[in-house]
Amino acid sequence: MPSQGCRPGDTTSGVTVLANDAGKKKAVPVMDALYAWMIAQRLLVHNGSAITKALDYSLKRWTTLSRYLDDGVVPIDNNWCENQIRPWALGRRNWLFAGSLRSGKRAAAIMSLIQSAQLNGHDPYAYLKDVLTRLPTQRASEIAELLPHRWQPV
Repeated sequence: MPSQGCRPGDTTSGVTVLANDAGKKKAVPVMDALYAWMIAQRLLVHNGSAITKALDYSLKRWTTLSRYLDDGVVPIDNNWCENQIRPWALGRRNWLFAGSLRSGKRAAAIMSLIQSAQLNGHDPYAYLKDVLTRLPTQRASEIAELLPHRWQPV
């Protein structure tokens, strides 16, 4: 079953969102203290050091880093997205040499279909088996019915 999006307190989709104003009331002072601490530390470290770069990076992106406080549906992290791309990132080195650019594009299309099928709650093997069986006889005007978000097994 495809994810229906995040709801406050939801952890089933791999993200945790602020459940209510109580969660926000706890998080805001912590984030404010962290921001003040980062500003104070930035004044103490020398320019060009690794810690300076880390502090500057975070301070420059502070609005984005703390956006989850403004909207309880915005996740505090992007772990769910990271976990979705992990298999492809791990295999990237193995797939450097797909044979040709054309083969690489085909492999990317298949991997995209597999991932989309998984995200829509389908067994990728069953999905591909059914789609590849039906594709030769499917009317051109009905090809969209075979896309993972619209596919229904026969």
